[in-house]
Formats: sequence, structure tokens, C-alpha cells
Amino acid sequence: MSMAVGGSKGGSMSDINVTPMADIMIVLLIIFMVITPMLQKGVDVKLPMAGNTKERKDEPKTIMVAIKKDGTVFLNQVKVGNPATELTNLIKERLEEVQDKVIYLKGDEGIEYGKIMEVMDLVRAGGVEEVALIAEPKVQS
Repeated sequence: MSMAVGGSKGGSMSDINVTPMADIMIVLLIIFMVITPMLQKGVDVKLPMAGNTKERKDEPKTIMVAIKKDGTVFLNQVKVGNPATELTNLIKERLEEVQDKVIYLKGDEGIEYGKIMEVMDLVRAGGVEEVALIAEPKVQS
């Protein structure tokens, strides 16, 4: 295939060459396809395994509380400095923005049961109607 560089008298070409633009768009598409799953991960918590779990799609308005193994508490991927004093007020503020009064709680596999119950008490004190615990599904072999 040859490339036209001008008219019969050496004038400029009036057609647009879209091949470079298509190449750039394909590269951008591949980059976004690879990066997008990494951005939706949230707080890195090793979840316990459970046999009877339901799939839940992530919605932008959900309220997620995560507790890491060292006891650090996160509210929607933002670290809560002192959970005993701040978490209840932060939950009350977030509940005003959403109509579904459900909090999703992710606790690390190695954390003490008592620490999870403390955070659940703080969340319920914030006016939450339901607390949903998140776990990894067991793989059936």
C-alpha cells in the first residue's frame, strides 16, 4: 500500500489520517483495562473463608468499615485516627448521605473477636440498622 502525499500538482492532502489516533486509543484502552481492577481493591485485609456467602456488587454509596490485623480501622479506605471517639460521628455523617442504612464490615482473619465487636458497637451507636460481615467464599472442589 502506498501513502498519498498530495494532489496531482503537489498540493496538500485534505483527508485525515486516523491510524495514529486509533493506535493511541487502543493503547489507552489496554492501560485502563489493566489499571481499573487495581483501583477498586480498597483496604488490604485478609478476609476469613466462609462456605455460604453471597456475591455483592460494589456501589459508590456503600459504607465500608475495615479492621486490619494491627487494629487499625478504616472508613471507606480512610484511616480513622481514634475509633473510640471518631468512628460514631463519622458514621452518622455518612448515613445522612445514603438511604440504605447498612454498613459492610471487613475484619482481618487474625484479629481478635472482641475487637470486631467493639467496632460493631461503635457502628451501631452511629445509627446503623444492619451490619453485614464480608468474607471470602470457600472454593468447592
